[in-house]
Amino acid sequence: MAVAEFGTFRNSNFGFVSDFDIRVSNLLNERYMMNRREIKKLDTRIKAIKNAAQELKRFSGGIQAVDRNADRILASVKMLEINISDLLELKI
Repeated sequence: MAVAEFGTFRNSNFGFVSDFDIRVSNLLNERYMMNRREIKKLDTRIKAIKNAAQELKRFSGGIQAVDRNADRILASVKMLEINISDLLELKI
C-alpha cells in the first residue's frame, strides 16, 4: 500500500481512501484516542456554543458588528461539527 501525504492513497482491499478517512484513522490512533463518551461531551459543548451564538445574533438588535462576529463564531462552530460531531455519526 502506497501512502501519499496529501490527496488519496490506494488500498488494495478498499479502493481509494480520502484525506478525511486518513484523518479519522489518525483520531483512532492510540496517540489521539478519545472514547465515545468524551466525544459526546465535546459535541454537547459545541451545540451549546452554537445555540449561544445564534441567540446572540437574535438579540443583537441589528448591530452589524455583533451579527458579523456571531457569524464568525458560527463558522468556527461548523468546523468543530465537521471535526468532532460528525465522528459520532460514524459510530466509531
